[in-house]
Amino acid sequence: MGVTAADRAPKQDRSRATRQRLLQAAVACLAERGWAGSTVSVVAERAGVSRGAAQHHFPTREDLFTAAVEYVAEERSTALRALFPEGAQGDRRAVVRALVDLYTGPLFRAALHLWVAASNEDQLGARVTELEARVGRETHRIAVDLLGADESRPGTRETVQGFLDMARGLGLANLLTDDAARRERVVAQWAAVLDQALG
Repeated sequence: MGVTAADRAPKQDRSRATRQRLLQAAVACLAERGWAGSTVSVVAERAGVSRGAAQHHFPTREDLFTAAVEYVAEERSTALRALFPEGAQGDRRAVVRALVDLYTGPLFRAALHLWVAASNEDQLGARVTELEARVGRETHRIAVDLLGADESRPGTRETVQGFLDMARGLGLANLLTDDAARRERVVAQWAAVLDQALG
């Protein structure tokens, strides 16, 4: 008797679930332990799977962590768009706050550890550079949409990018101390700046 489609479906579902658990565990490990403390074994244990199962899905450590950051970046993009399903309706302050939140959570912390590792590990460098370019383009596209920015106007692209660069800086500051009170004042100011600059 051969394997039927019905037999394959549960196995594919289990495989997908295992992969997802590994990706989520990898991001959590990277955010909490940094690159040096995040091995395939540590991630596999945290995900509740064998090291062999982890390596079946991700043959190398670099494969695992690049895929993990990419996966969570996609999840965050989806979640960000879901916050404003009808568009931001002109509420730039809410959009600014949501975009700043992207840079103060565990994804940013995990990505930062990956960037630092990539700066010292040749085999990781090119992959992370390409990944970051893709994630950056997607974040910029989302920001333009949600802010209602018209990029055909001179300076608009640079204004949006400057805002995202500032948000990344707030994320860096947040790594050392909880900067929530100052961050809220900066969010309010940037929302006002964007209202004026973007019309």
